[in-house]
Amino acid sequence: MSTIADVAARAGVSKATASRALSGRGYVSASTRQRVVDAAAELSYVAHSSATSLATGRTGTVAVIVPTLDRWFFTELVAGIQDELLAADLDLALYDLREGSRTRERVFAEVLPRRRFDGLIAAGIQPSAQELDRLLRLDRPVVGVGPYSEGASAVSIDDTSAARIATEHLLDLGHTDIAFVGTGEHGDGGVGDERRLAGYREAMSAAGARIRVAFAESTMSSGYAAAADLLSDRRTRPTAVVGVCDEAAIGAIIAARRLGIAVPAQLSVIGIDDHRDAEMFALTTIRQRPRDQGAQAVRLLLARLEDPDAAIEHVAAPSALVMRSSTVSPAS
Repeated sequence: MSTIADVAARAGVSKATASRALSGRGYVSASTRQRVVDAAAELSYVAHSSATSLATGRTGTVAVIVPTLDRWFFTELVAGIQDELLAADLDLALYDLREGSRTRERVFAEVLPRRRFDGLIAAGIQPSAQELDRLLRLDRPVVGVGPYSEGASAVSIDDTSAARIATEHLLDLGHTDIAFVGTGEHGDGGVGDERRLAGYREAMSAAGARIRVAFAESTMSSGYAAAADLLSDRRTRPTAVVGVCDEAAIGAIIAARRLGIAVPAQLSVIGIDDHRDAEMFALTTIRQRPRDQGAQAVRLLLARLEDPDAAIEHVAAPSALVMRSSTVSPAS
């Protein structure tokens, strides 16, 4: 196996010059850099991460925190982060930390402070637990994915606005008896889910309509269970449902079908996210692209790595109403 010394000898330069040329850090003339690159290619040389770390002072690793990989959003988010990190020749250290778990507390209190990494991308950070403050005290660049915070760069959709737009879509169709299915005050959802509940409440209050919430986790099975209970009595059944996410909305559609309720003729359903299965269920939804958000989070982090004193950036990821056939005007 070739070493940096072999590359340096082949290119006729010192090991330090060869290292600078291959790492891209430190001045090397264009002709010398090309000579070193050509020598490395001829020798099939691949820099060892430990050696690169010693030469540059960086680990080449980014820590990534998500609250779960069970939900489509976070799976897509991590895929986008990984693609962008690999394109930048960086590695990923992934921590799947369920909210409220002892493992999550241990990672925040013990693991992250002693592990070496260049920066951190965190989704699902809980302000109530001062988690962002704890990450910032690690003295490494931090980028959030989710609701914005004053302390770190972040990329996010406006969750409150997304739920408000979804609810207003149903109100514009003529629905007034609209229920919200998902997490919030009595569920275990994160800040984004709570803001979606707030957006639903805002739209309903502005319309003078009754607020109805069926609390559930942000999963298809939990959305199904909550909707089955909500829809079981025809005398109190709403004419429309807003799901905190597409998984909850799809669960509501399945529950309605099991109860013999036609969607959308007897029940309109709208979700948020544009889940990969949304098209299969013809679900009207508010689209976001978590894979793109993951890539954008990496770009924000790379900017902080290049200039630690750069201004904090808050990037608004696009979201839009996607009309399918799960929503119609209520039957007269």
